[in-house]
Amino acid sequence: MVNIAQRLTHPGSTTPQTGVNEIRANWSALALHLLTLITLVGIAIGTYFGLVVAGTDTLQGNVQRIFYFHVSSFSGGAVAFFAAVIGGMAYLKTRRVGWDRLALAGVEVGFFLSLITLITGMVWARPIWNTWWTWDPRLTSAAIMVLTYAAYLMLRGAIENPDKKRMMASVYGILAFGTVIFTFIIIRIRPDTIHPAVIGASPVNAEGGFSMTDTMKSALGINSFVWCVLITPTLMWWRIRLERLAERAERLRFEL
Repeated sequence: MVNIAQRLTHPGSTTPQTGVNEIRANWSALALHLLTLITLVGIAIGTYFGLVVAGTDTLQGNVQRIFYFHVSSFSGGAVAFFAAVIGGMAYLKTRRVGWDRLALAGVEVGFFLSLITLITGMVWARPIWNTWWTWDPRLTSAAIMVLTYAAYLMLRGAIENPDKKRMMASVYGILAFGTVIFTFIIIRIRPDTIHPAVIGASPVNAEGGFSMTDTMKSALGINSFVWCVLITPTLMWWRIRLERLAERAERLRFEL
C-alpha cells in the first residue's frame, strides 16, 4: 500500500521520465496553485464590488445584488460547457484521452455552476416574484439544460467500455450544448417570459427588471470576468488533475 501511495504521489516512480518532463510537471503544478490564488483574490474583489461598490437598486433593494453572481455563474457554466464541446470534437478526431478529460471536466464544472445559477435565481425570485419557482420559459429551459447534462454524467457511469464511453460521451456533450444556446436566447424569442434581461431590452412581460448604473455595470463586468476567466478554468484544471490521478490509480490496481 505504501508503494502504491508513493507511485500515485510521485508519478515519476511509475515510469521513467526525463528531466524535462519532471520540470514541466513541477511548473504545471506551480502554475495551477498560482492560478488558484489569483482566482481567490478575484472572487474577493468581485464579491466586494457586487455587495459594496455597486449601488442599491431603488425598487428591488439589496436582493438585486444576487444578479451579479446569478448571471456570472451562468456565463461561467456556458464557458465550461463550450470547453466540453471542444474536448468532445477533438477526442472524436484524435482519440486522445486528454481531450476526453477536458470534456468531462467541462461538463462537471458547468453542471456545478448551473446549479448555482438555479439556486441564486430561486433566492432572487422568492421576494420579487413571490415564489421560489415558476414554469417560465427561461426557467424551464434552464432546468432542461441542467437535466440534460446530468444525463451526460449518468451515461458515462452506465458504460463500462472506456473507448465506447468516451465516444458516446463526446457525441452527447456536443449535442447537449444546444440546450445552452436555447436557454440563452429564449428570453429574446419568447415575449411571454417574465424573466428580465440584464443585457439588452427585457421582454414586455418581464418582472423584476432594473436599469444598470455605472457601478452596477462594473460589478457585473468584474464578476463575469472572474467566473468565466478565473473560476471556470481553475476548477476544470483541478478536475483534470483529479481524473489523471484516478486513471493512474486504476492502472496500478490492475497491476496488483
